[in-house]
Amino acid sequence: MSADRDVRRIAGEIVAREGGYVNDPDDPGGATKYGVTIHTMRRLGLDLDRDGDVDAQDVARLSQAQAVDIFVQHYFVAPRIDELPEPLQASVFDMYVNAGHNAVKILQRLLVQMGETLVVDGAIGPRTVAAAVRAQARAPHHLADAYGIARRNYYFALADSRPASRKYARTRAGGKGGWIRRAEEFISPRYHLSDAQFRARVAAWA
Repeated sequence: MSADRDVRRIAGEIVAREGGYVNDPDDPGGATKYGVTIHTMRRLGLDLDRDGDVDAQDVARLSQAQAVDIFVQHYFVAPRIDELPEPLQASVFDMYVNAGHNAVKILQRLLVQMGETLVVDGAIGPRTVAAAVRAQARAPHHLADAYGIARRNYYFALADSRPASRKYARTRAGGKGGWIRRAEEFISPRYHLSDAQFRARVAAWA
């Protein structure tokens, strides 16, 4: 996964999954294009229209190639996702784009549940890498699924606590929303929720 070509392919898939320009008032990320938020662009100083500030117009100007570059450098290499066991990398990368440091906290909590001793701080350091390597060795066919399921549970918990976010987890027709479908792209089909299981899980949101 650490080869540049493979990483850029994954980043391209994330860009496609994220879609084009949106500015949803219910989304704390604000103006976003290809998954790159206005907050990220301000942090990186990407004044694309060169008018002296970074605003929604700059977000709208962002190209897919620029988004891929941002993701590879700032959401894969910089947070050290490339040091994790390869089966985890794509899912943690995708979640980091979607949820920042929470992607790493989800992994760290999972590793703690598996018996590792870690501080859940959202940062990938030598201890987190070593713990992930050990966990992957113990459960080589299950760790990536376990992380994907933990992602799904994170989304459900977020929607439980924030009604405005439920539209991202459930469609208007009552089916699986984008968040849940996104998590399940990284989970083996045998662990996907059936329609009935999904409806039962979100029944309290009515």
